[in-house]
Amino acid sequence: MSTAAHLKDPLPDDVETATDGRTLRRMQFGWYINDWANAAFSATVLAVFLGPYLTSVAKTAADAAGEVHPLGLSIRAGSFFPYAVSLSVLVSVPVMLLTGTVADRTGRHKELMCGFAYVGAIATMGMFLLDGDRYLLGGALLVVANIAYAVSVALSYAYLPALASPDERDAVSSKGWAFGYAGGGLLLIANLALFEGHGALGLSSGTAVRICLASAGLWWALFTVVPMLRLPSRAGAAAGPAAAEPDRPAAGSLRELARTLRSMRQYPLTLLYLGAFLCYNDGIQTVISQASLYGSEELGMDETSLVAAVLLIQIVAVGGALLLGRIARRHGAKRTVLGSLAAWVVILALGYFMPAHRPAWFFALACMIGLVLGGSQALSRSLFSHLIPAGREAEYFSVYKVSDRGTSWMGPLVFGLAYQMTGSYRAAIISLLVFFVIGFAVLVKVPVRRAIEAVGNPVPERL
Repeated sequence: MSTAAHLKDPLPDDVETATDGRTLRRMQFGWYINDWANAAFSATVLAVFLGPYLTSVAKTAADAAGEVHPLGLSIRAGSFFPYAVSLSVLVSVPVMLLTGTVADRTGRHKELMCGFAYVGAIATMGMFLLDGDRYLLGGALLVVANIAYAVSVALSYAYLPALASPDERDAVSSKGWAFGYAGGGLLLIANLALFEGHGALGLSSGTAVRICLASAGLWWALFTVVPMLRLPSRAGAAAGPAAAEPDRPAAGSLRELARTLRSMRQYPLTLLYLGAFLCYNDGIQTVISQASLYGSEELGMDETSLVAAVLLIQIVAVGGALLLGRIARRHGAKRTVLGSLAAWVVILALGYFMPAHRPAWFFALACMIGLVLGGSQALSRSLFSHLIPAGREAEYFSVYKVSDRGTSWMGPLVFGLAYQMTGSYRAAIISLLVFFVIGFAVLVKVPVRRAIEAVGNPVPERL
């Protein structure tokens, strides 16, 4: 089959025989660069700059009681940013599910993925306008950008089965995650340099932050050109029922979505794996989101140390993702993920006993987090890709992303309750052990080989 023919109909029965090596490498590179592009939003915008800055804008707009009044509601200015994030997560769940169904039904995965990417990038670039008391504009842009990011990432996951044979999927997924951390980390280094040197450049700190935020949108938009040029329109490794008619209208997508959710009950082992992932990934996301709070309130770390730790995690996670990918090649993805969960338990225990006001220890803990963070998530993604019936990749990965984003309230709730009852952030951080222990126990029970056979996919040599 020629390269042109393959790009027109990228659904071979066997990736290795139907796709020449050069075309496959081009597609893989385009997919890697998609992670490189969108990671700028999560690293620069969500992890570092937007939360503190949008909170300061909301406080500028607050009344004498320290409250703002979006849509007639009265809320504390300091709560505006987390509320906006929560709203975006809540709305992203149905949007992801519906868009995944539309993508599988119409075969226009790339168009939808890149379209949402550009919506998110434009909204992020618009954050340059967040000065004065424009907190409502900031909240609206955050909601739009975060929803677009979630949908675009979920659609990108659907490409994984077409990009590698079953035995190579762990390595490809890990490399994609490494590209993401590298791209996000590189822009974050540049933005931190800009922020630290804003005085010498004649910029106010607020202007420097707004430039950093906008740069993430520009980065996202520029590098999304690569997957636009190198990825085929349709994702998926084989033509299943939904892929047989690539030009079907999207009018019946709501009915198709309902049918997909009902049909998932036919694959209880896939659902069991999702349950395990939901649990342990909630623990991972909570550790990441609460690490700065724990570092500042319990360990006495200053802002410079906290930002340096975030950057250190980004850098180390590049090597960590590749390292765990290599380990999975030898020992299998499931065993490697289980090993990473054991490492997370050790990390929480070390965090609990860590002495305060010791930045070197805090940085060492950040390195440990980076080592297991990317790899545990990358291998979870590749393992799930084996458990999806062919032709339903975008729909199933949308459900997967729901368990990544839509249920992330459980860990913060346990963390908050533990602090409320004990008054100790150390007790709060150790309370997260329950997510890793339960996730480990459930994942051990998943017979991955039988789960793969149940959906009709080829079984890799090592699991």
